[in-house]
Amino acid sequence: MNTVRVEKINLLINNQDVETESYAEVKDPGRLTDVIGVVAQGTAKHVDEAVQAAHRAFKTWRKTGMDERAGLLRKIIPILQENADPLSLVFSRETGMLPGWLRAEFDYSVNTVLDTIDAAESFFQPKRVEDESSWVSVEKRPIGVIAGIVPWNAPIVLTIQKVAPALICGNTIVIKPSPTAPLGVSLLLKKIAALFPPGVINVVHGGADVGSALATHPLVRKISFTGGGAIAKHVMRDAADTLKGLHFELGGNDPAIVLDDADVETVVPKIATAAFRRSGQFCYAVKRVYVPQRMYDDFFERMRQAVGDIRIGHPLDESVSMGPVNNANQFKSVSGLIERTKQSGAAVFELGHKTEPDNWDNGYYIMPSLVRNPDPHQEIVACEQFGPILPLIPYRTEEEVIELANQTEYGLGSTIWSSDFERALRLSREIEAGMTFINQNGWSRLGYRHIPWGGVKQSGIGRENSEIGLAEYIEYHAINYHK
Repeated sequence: MNTVRVEKINLLINNQDVETESYAEVKDPGRLTDVIGVVAQGTAKHVDEAVQAAHRAFKTWRKTGMDERAGLLRKIIPILQENADPLSLVFSRETGMLPGWLRAEFDYSVNTVLDTIDAAESFFQPKRVEDESSWVSVEKRPIGVIAGIVPWNAPIVLTIQKVAPALICGNTIVIKPSPTAPLGVSLLLKKIAALFPPGVINVVHGGADVGSALATHPLVRKISFTGGGAIAKHVMRDAADTLKGLHFELGGNDPAIVLDDADVETVVPKIATAAFRRSGQFCYAVKRVYVPQRMYDDFFERMRQAVGDIRIGHPLDESVSMGPVNNANQFKSVSGLIERTKQSGAAVFELGHKTEPDNWDNGYYIMPSLVRNPDPHQEIVACEQFGPILPLIPYRTEEEVIELANQTEYGLGSTIWSSDFERALRLSREIEAGMTFINQNGWSRLGYRHIPWGGVKQSGIGRENSEIGLAEYIEYHAINYHK
């Protein structure tokens, strides 16, 4: 097995490594006896230093031309490409996810940079109108210092989705990585930050106290947070005193609606992948599947066979198709949910194969599970599991399944599976979600370029990607000249 060890990661403030008095260990979630790095823990003082550095840098960075900013952003691309393979191993050992999925994040990140630059070329054109008495110009300006708070489950692309639009719009940024996956992000951002003037990109590590210090700092003008709704509410409260702008990309409980004209043989493996890759730990994973009553038994049996083929073990084992969950809190949360589901009387099928049984208790391993015919309103259906357990719910009519799909307070993504495009399109428009994918879970290249990423209800505020995502990082300034 390949091994990766990162000895020491410091804070990055004003393009300088900053040591602190306290360092936290980062352990491999698939082999908890392995410490793969130690990370400097920041304080409110370090947050202030980083924000002050970003604020000073903003005064000149905001005045740079669009061509200069775009040119520097383009230099990020070879850094992403050259570091994809070695850093994928680092990310794999700190997240517990397969290197192939993490390697793909680098490709997504390259596309993010390219698409951000392309969108900015037209986005920043001012709107100007004139008549015989006056002249009006509506212009776009950067906001200032942005705080980017990044989760552990897709750290590469979610970091770049904040850094690229913030910088192209003329802002500076302070990134707070997740405490359980800080290594790869820090190594990558240090290389990227060296391209830019000191203070444009800063990194401060730590826990809730660092997040709170960012959210309350008067010079932070906006917070872009990706993570869970419970933490988002704390961020919102902390931001209230200074009336900061907020962008939240939060969780989902994404329904997959299988229509009675779907090709089950094709659909089942796609839904299984969409539910169990990354051990179910991504926001737009399929979290619940609705199947026509008359197809239910056949569909469930095929899904049980597909999930039964999953091999669970350390992500650097090339025979493995699913790794552990990321951290102790996640392990406790998902394990508790599975146990409560069993106690409810629902039929829970634990499936898959252990590739390394002797190491099972040395990692946060959970067998993938299917729940057969649960009550449509019970916890396992209504919550965001964020782990390898999937309920399959039968339905009878289109009206019923749309009502069931919309019954939660989540509204991030959704999927419809059908051989009839017009029918799938009609039902898509009835789903309460920020996005609906038909016959696949995720973007095409065209979709990645143009879809504003985000959710409705308690799945978020605002959007990322496309020109709509750029709008999260600007203020409008209107000028009216009276002739």
